Amino acid sequence: MKPLLKIMLILFCFFASTFFVLKVSGLLSIDEIKAWLNAASQLNAYLVAFTVIGLLFLDLFIAVPTLTLILLAGYFLGAFVGGISAIIGMLLAGTAGYAISYKYGNKLFDKLVTNPAERADAIALFQKRGPVVILLSRATPILPEISACMAGMTKMSFKHFISYWLISTLPYALIAAYAGSISTVENPKPAIYTALGLTGFFWSCWWVFNKRAVKAKPV
Repeated sequence: MKPLLKIMLILFCFFASTFFVLKVSGLLSIDEIKAWLNAASQLNAYLVAFTVIGLLFLDLFIAVPTLTLILLAGYFLGAFVGGISAIIGMLLAGTAGYAISYKYGNKLFDKLVTNPAERADAIALFQKRGPVVILLSRATPILPEISACMAGMTKMSFKHFISYWLISTLPYALIAAYAGSISTVENPKPAIYTALGLTGFFWSCWWVFNKRAVKAKPV
């Protein structure tokens, strides 16, 4: 368990550091993203969609407020186009994270976990728990990127990874985009309630999973 947590913690620190740098620098703030999307909407709806896709793909490398961005996508593009744009962006980010980690992650893995037996245990543990981690990764920022990288690093089959990723991503993106599409500056309640509801749902699922995992442990 410790080797797996060690790697996930290092990945978390990496992604969290990008969020900290952006927060301090003021780059990619929510207000700035709103300004970009507003400016793009004055020119072309396709430009808004490409901006949303690009920012969500960029989330693999630097922490972007994913849920807020999807809500804004729904607001500017409507539920369907906003949802599809969000799905494409998150699909690209997840696939790229998996592919990069699949090809190069073993080098990091070998350096951080030098004991072959511990490496094998860590891989086996993620192969067992990884599907749940991917399915519930939207509970918190950064975890989706970590789960995609861990899936590639531990050589989870792409078919399984992409299936879990899509199951998690599709309803999340479509629900958030719809909430954004029916929200206005005067009435932001649908977006606020949806953000709270989605986060609460995923955290509740984590709680249930952890309770069952504890009960399943041998005494």
